[in-house]
Amino acid sequence: MDVQTLTYLIVGLSFALYIGIAIWSRAGSTKEFYVAGGGVPPVMNGMATAADWMSAASFISLAGIVSFVGYDGSVYLMGWTGGYVLLALCMAPYLRKFGKFTVPDFIGERYYSQAARTVAVVCAIFICFTYIAGQMRGVGVVFSRFLEVDVDTGVYIGMAVVFFYAVLGGMKGITYTQVAQYCVLIFAFMVPAIFISVMMTGHILPQVGFGAELIDAAGNGTGVYLLDKLDGLSAELGFSQYTEGSKSMIDVFAITAALMVGTAGLPHVIVRFFTVPKVKDARSSAGWALVFIAIMYTTVPALAAFSRVNMIETINGPESTGVAYETAPQWIKNWEKTGLITWDDKNGDGKMYYAKGDANEMKIDRDIMVLATPEIANLPAWVIALVAAGGLAAALSTSAGLLLVISTSVSHDLMKKGFAPNISDKQELLYARIAAAVGIVIAGYFGINPPGFVAAVVAFAFGLAASSLFPAIVMGIFSKKMNKEGAIAGMVLGLAFTAGYIIYFKFVNPAANVPANWLFGISPEGIGMIGMIVNFVTAVVVAKLTAAVPTHVEEMVEAIRFPKGAGGASDH
Repeated sequence: MDVQTLTYLIVGLSFALYIGIAIWSRAGSTKEFYVAGGGVPPVMNGMATAADWMSAASFISLAGIVSFVGYDGSVYLMGWTGGYVLLALCMAPYLRKFGKFTVPDFIGERYYSQAARTVAVVCAIFICFTYIAGQMRGVGVVFSRFLEVDVDTGVYIGMAVVFFYAVLGGMKGITYTQVAQYCVLIFAFMVPAIFISVMMTGHILPQVGFGAELIDAAGNGTGVYLLDKLDGLSAELGFSQYTEGSKSMIDVFAITAALMVGTAGLPHVIVRFFTVPKVKDARSSAGWALVFIAIMYTTVPALAAFSRVNMIETINGPESTGVAYETAPQWIKNWEKTGLITWDDKNGDGKMYYAKGDANEMKIDRDIMVLATPEIANLPAWVIALVAAGGLAAALSTSAGLLLVISTSVSHDLMKKGFAPNISDKQELLYARIAAAVGIVIAGYFGINPPGFVAAVVAFAFGLAASSLFPAIVMGIFSKKMNKEGAIAGMVLGLAFTAGYIIYFKFVNPAANVPANWLFGISPEGIGMIGMIVNFVTAVVVAKLTAAVPTHVEEMVEAIRFPKGAGGASDH
């Protein structure tokens, strides 16, 4: 069978599995819709959390980033995985003990303020829409390449699938669907990585192959190690050495910290810890999630390096003099159809050449690296189809989790806790489903008509989470003296500072986005760390100058800190 037929088959079977699980696990109450009834086992919840987090950005883009920037890409690996340590130690068990449905619910109750709840809702919805637009666009890109439909049609198909299992199943359907999606995406990511590691180094584990000696066609050692080869190729083509970074130490630290605290403040990740039966299961779930995520994230550097070598050698040829376009590998012509690879024959010799600067004739979108890797390495057609199914699983799993946060923020935090407190359980569930449906339509619109800054705004989402929700949650758990005035002032000022910094350098004056103009030498990607500090300092100062926390709230915080029972997710 050809690649397209196999892709239709594998993707179709995976979609049928997801929809079947949604029908089997349909939510019948708000508790099942919001937190899957609070009865998900820790291992399964860890898998679902991993799938929820490992979005199209992780599956499709991360290895591409590392492949193109080398050492500097390590900040994403450290920051995104490190955030789960913070979750496991500082947040998950306490939030589970508190027993609420959503992050805004926790902030509203802990800070005894509808205003605090509303600020948290705005933050949560903005973060989620920022992410989901990218996910839906990722779905469209995968479909456009492997199913040979246009990007818009791909987005519509993705919208229909997510609509079905997110609106019908709620958190219960999403959780069990995400377990299946994790299995699909991790298998799809690891199979080509293992194949290529064996072909290039003889090692079955990519993590070992990453630091190993390359082998020739006969399986004999060449005396050249993978990273040495990459450093040599990079220097020859005018790039900086692959194993050397260009970022300053303060910027590396700031970006890593911002990604860590941003991860720990993401509402669609935090809500997963409300779905387990007991408090200790929340910490256990975070641990399992870290294990399941680490399987992919420790493989990413190896796959990125393998792909970089293969890409350069297939474009430039073994002698690094270029390859005639007429005899170019088929993968280049396949991806040319999507517009994500272009060739400009600058010297008119009919040969392609990839390098840095004026000599470069190839424009290659780094987001194609994982999807194109099986084709670059001439792997079997079923592996190419499997990677397409994995990319779709990653995008759809995260989209569903984000949609649930949007729907619960509207139905529970705005309606039930604000505008319509007397609605019944059935009415609240209806509002949740309507909000999810509207969210899908809006997300689909941005997937079809993406703003020009979708890629840049990822930094905005993490900075927003780091500078707004994370400090409010941590202080809500660990400080009995933090009052509503302090929390609200901290969230607003931290958010305003971070948003202003990123908007200025990313959108208002991109030409000024150079290290010489950055505050303390920290780039917009890392400014969330400073925003977090601004939030903490503001909150503490304002709390000292305003009314004390009511006694019953202090007692509630004490009960969260020293749990004596599991507690149950509730709406009161």
